[in-house]
Amino acid sequence: MELPRPSCLTETDDPSTQMHIDTQPSRRGTLTALLAPALLAWAPTISAQEPADPPAETQIFIKAERVIVQPGKELKDAQVLVQGGKVLAVGTDLVAPEGARVLEAKVVCAGFIDPWSTLGLDSASASLADTNILTRAVDALDPFGSAVHLQAALRAGITGYGVALGGKASVKGLGAFVCTTNRADGGLDVLLKDSFIGATVGSSGDAFDRIGYAERLVKDIKAGEEYRVDQVEYTHEITKWRTEIAESEAKLEKDFKKAKKSRDKEIKEAKEAKEDDKKFKEESYKEDRQPRKPRFDAEKEAWARVAEGTLPLVVEAHRYVELSALLDGTKGFDRLRLVIAGGTEVLPLAATLVERSIPVIVWPTPLGSQRPAGMQAHDLSLAGALAEKDVRVLLGSGGTSGTRDLPLLAAIAVGHGLEPEKALAALTTEAARALDMGNILGKVRAGYRADLLLLDGDPISTTTSIRQVISAGKIAFNVEGGQ
Repeated sequence: MELPRPSCLTETDDPSTQMHIDTQPSRRGTLTALLAPALLAWAPTISAQEPADPPAETQIFIKAERVIVQPGKELKDAQVLVQGGKVLAVGTDLVAPEGARVLEAKVVCAGFIDPWSTLGLDSASASLADTNILTRAVDALDPFGSAVHLQAALRAGITGYGVALGGKASVKGLGAFVCTTNRADGGLDVLLKDSFIGATVGSSGDAFDRIGYAERLVKDIKAGEEYRVDQVEYTHEITKWRTEIAESEAKLEKDFKKAKKSRDKEIKEAKEAKEDDKKFKEESYKEDRQPRKPRFDAEKEAWARVAEGTLPLVVEAHRYVELSALLDGTKGFDRLRLVIAGGTEVLPLAATLVERSIPVIVWPTPLGSQRPAGMQAHDLSLAGALAEKDVRVLLGSGGTSGTRDLPLLAAIAVGHGLEPEKALAALTTEAARALDMGNILGKVRAGYRADLLLLDGDPISTTTSIRQVISAGKIAFNVEGGQ
């Protein structure tokens, strides 16, 4: 299933679509010859049959003590009706339709989202260092090699995640939004193949180098902005030129008719006066030069989308020096949708983050003494401290394949000061919003994709168990077994 921007994954390699040729000797040829007349006799009857309609998808009717529509809004003793991959209705007085499958739970909430992951990528692509803005995560997805990790993430309540390539590459390319469930053909269900642009600043230990990474990133955004300005100016210029040409052609046509009549009169008068050697002046018209169309540049086109805000820019940065340089350098881009990933030392810049509505994806994991140089100041209380200052907080698995640990990491963040409601928002509404999925994911709401968790307790609690996971309206995991 593909949404706003369609996935480019193909089904051309599906072995079920290939012709099977039996090279083994058998006696089926003789049997086929004997049965051929009977099959021909049946042929008219078979061809006359109407093709059967596909069976209607079973409705799922969920009854829950609490339905968390979105963080901060919930219904008591409520019901949720699901069909066709979407939530059809949510309320407190719904009645189960005849034939619907009925499920019961203490709590229902939206499926969790990991906005910062490498889950599903083949191992080589996850650590590439030579990627650019056109490198696509969807081209490196390996559902078969990652099947165990995907299933573990699904069992943990993760129904979707943002994934990008490149490890510590300065520009990781086009990140995708992917589901933890597979399509019917076995491929991963990609909801958005171009969900965001991933980048990194600060992988070097030298402060000047780290600032240089940030400056180059800003330079790329600026080049994209100028590229888009040139395109817009060309559009206006070519429109103006075509209008002027049309007006000139109309005027020329009018002048031509007038000039022809005048010239015919002059020729007649010249003949009557026997002025055979009289010369007649030819009128000439100069056409304005057509504006030149800017040359297409695929990389600048992608950066233009970043500059104009149609693609979020997720930048991993940890130390104050590069974070400050990045925020200072991008403050002139009014439409830029910047997302900070990591943000180890970003707390002193909280006021700027709030003013510009820049979210931070926090990785609240215990790192111990062997932590990377850029994360020496890593603190499990960062998520809570940022939320207290009204910064938009997301929680992620740190650009690793450990997406299945995300609910535990959220519980750790809650244990270090993050309010449970804010933690749930970080895993649902805020994550969906940051990755351009906020209009279909993150809420239990009519019309939204039916990615739901059926729980026996509060969503952000280490004592809560997931009873069922519903993905795209189907039971993808059932603790009691079966589907």
